[in-house]
Amino acid sequence: MKIEKMAFLDVYTFENNSGIMGAILVTDADTKPMEFRVTAPIKPTNFQKTLYGDVLLEHILVELAAVPLLSAINEQIDLILVRNSLFLGVNDKQGVRVVRIFTEDEGRTRSGKLSEAMPQFFGNGSKTLLETSQKYEGELAEIQDRLSQISEVRNLIEPFERLKTACEQVHLQKTGE
Repeated sequence: MKIEKMAFLDVYTFENNSGIMGAILVTDADTKPMEFRVTAPIKPTNFQKTLYGDVLLEHILVELAAVPLLSAINEQIDLILVRNSLFLGVNDKQGVRVVRIFTEDEGRTRSGKLSEAMPQFFGNGSKTLLETSQKYEGELAEIQDRLSQISEVRNLIEPFERLKTACEQVHLQKTGE
């Protein structure tokens, strides 16, 4: 498996009940941006909150943010990196592998299984870990190997900070603040 283009996928919740905005940043293997997309703010109604209950956030992340964003991008990507484990449900909706990247400080794996650890080259010294859904667990060691090569020269957590800042800027432009 080659990783020539990857996507960083996340959502951001804004203050003042402005909603949740999904965002995707497609980059080359050097994390240079190639494409950026955001959703309109997603604002669940009280009725939706009642009907969906505990599965509302997963529904928003997978069905209302990730699937439309992945359908909208023009670039063909090899891998999707996420920070929230609920995004792993996207693996059942399309064919590009979704992998959660996180530090050991940020918590355990969704499944409670051991995840693949990557060599730490950036950050505070805590281990960077990977996990994926059961569908792609057999490929996780190979994905870890490919991402480790990239992480020797690039911090794979940093593009999520770019996404957050870009979403804040888009939100400010739309609200006129």
